[in-house]
Amino acid sequence: MAESAKPPPKLELFNSMTKKKELFEPRVEGKVSMYVCGVTPYDFSHIGHARAYVAFDVLYRYLQFLGYEVEYVRNFTDIDDKIIKRANEAGETVTSLSGRFINEFLLDMAQLQCLPPTCEPRVTDHIEHIIELINKIMENGKAYAMEGDVYFSVDSFPEYLSLSGRKLDHNLAGSRVAVDTRKRNPADFALWKAAKEGEPFWESPWGHGRPGWHIECSAMSAHYLGHVFDIHGGGKDLIFPHHENELAQSRAAYPESEVKCWMHNGFVNKDDQKMSKSDKNFFTIRDIIDLYHPMALRFFLMRTHYRGDVNHSDKALEIASDRVYYIYQTLYDCEDVLSQYRGENISVQVPVEEQDMVNKHHSEFLESMADDLRTTDKLQQKLEQQNKKQQQQKQQKQKQQQAQKQPEEYIQAMFALETEIKKKLSILGLMPPSSLAEALKQLKDKALKRAGLTEELLQGQIEQRTAARKNKQFDVSDQIRKELGSKGIALMDEPGGTIWRPCEPESE
Repeated sequence: MAESAKPPPKLELFNSMTKKKELFEPRVEGKVSMYVCGVTPYDFSHIGHARAYVAFDVLYRYLQFLGYEVEYVRNFTDIDDKIIKRANEAGETVTSLSGRFINEFLLDMAQLQCLPPTCEPRVTDHIEHIIELINKIMENGKAYAMEGDVYFSVDSFPEYLSLSGRKLDHNLAGSRVAVDTRKRNPADFALWKAAKEGEPFWESPWGHGRPGWHIECSAMSAHYLGHVFDIHGGGKDLIFPHHENELAQSRAAYPESEVKCWMHNGFVNKDDQKMSKSDKNFFTIRDIIDLYHPMALRFFLMRTHYRGDVNHSDKALEIASDRVYYIYQTLYDCEDVLSQYRGENISVQVPVEEQDMVNKHHSEFLESMADDLRTTDKLQQKLEQQNKKQQQQKQQKQKQQQAQKQPEEYIQAMFALETEIKKKLSILGLMPPSSLAEALKQLKDKALKRAGLTEELLQGQIEQRTAARKNKQFDVSDQIRKELGSKGIALMDEPGGTIWRPCEPESE
């Protein structure tokens, strides 16, 4: 059997419950059920959100590549203290504010090429299911009502904290849990909150109120995926209290409830602090893609393994942008070389050496992905090797002055390499939605914006440099090149004139 025809290696994923990588075996053969906790839509989403949803989009895409039918559910928490506060400040309804920022979030996800989940439920559409689940927990003696509030009793659930591994005496209330001296145990958390004046509310057996934060995901995951499903994901800050409390609620209501694999992504840090809205040290996705191509942001996030923390910096984004430009330019040059041969019936086989290289790349990529989705390092190595091969073929073309075409075996090798790289980019969600030419133009436009230049101003400086070189004023021409390089603009002198491309800003 040819190496490229071998089945992909079995997928291993790190399970936050067992704290180790495990062979992923879905509950139902050929099908995967996955729930990822979504945003609370009260503002524009920041790149910490992008970190989570790009990570799980890569998983979603790879599972589909492996042939699985994936039921992917990602919710919106569209009723919450923060939404109510922001809506009151803005003088609009909770529904209007949350709906507006849900739409903005979806636009951001489309820009980052995150595929739409199978279902994106909103909490406010599932109040009935939430009340049913709370009733079940109370029937099983795991929760209690007080003055219109309902609390989960952690003392009634011995497995509590099995996911996070925390000790109860180290337990903190969590960012969304208010201190309430009426609780039997300070760690007890709200399943249902009695309505406060001026807040939205729903009818319930305990009076007017609204759901607590954690119960929402327990109810929606069970409604769409059942009490046992394959993957539950989110940021690692959700391990406690959110996912810990979800697990307790679900099993308190239905002891058979089980998540086969808990997965958590790392943070995006700014100055070694987790980026978050509440700490006001965040950049929104819009802030970043105003200056960088969305695929540069996606590539930046994917360069760190999904479980690790990403350190945000302008330099890291510049590097990512430069790499994406390099990838797209290489593929564009490849398309240009191959354009005259498309549609021809070339009968020769791909040369053995090149086919072996393609097969090796294919196997290494699948091995990396099978090892808990290691998206780092490999892609750039493949592109560099492809570029080297492309340069060799350009040299071969120059040597064959009398011929219009390269030898057929080289053409076949180029086709094979192009197909392989594009396939990998598609799996990773990095193929541009438009043409490569359009993506390259967009990357150059963003580079000009970061440099504070327009195409006209840049061309003016290029012309000044050309005149200086003609007059042998090399110190002037070198200074222009250096100044542009410090702004992320690289000049290249070619027989037909000087051209430019984006680059990592050079140190002055």
